[in-house]
Amino acid sequence: MELFITKHALDQARERGISVNEIKETIQKGTKFIQDEKEKKIVSDYRHIRVVFKKSENKYYVITVMIRK
Repeated sequence: MELFITKHALDQARERGISVNEIKETIQKGTKFIQDEKEKKIVSDYRHIRVVFKKSENKYYVITVMIRK
């Protein structure tokens, strides 16, 4: 898994106390659904974390990270 994290997502993760390993785990193990068919954005929820990302082959582009409500 090749992971690319935007500055925004990294800032949000740090602010919320979420590690890069937790982001990876959320992408790998989380329940997924399509957020935006046109933009191909995927949302993955795992434990208390939500990650919004795009996937291209085996590359994951993390857009934002948040705490689930």
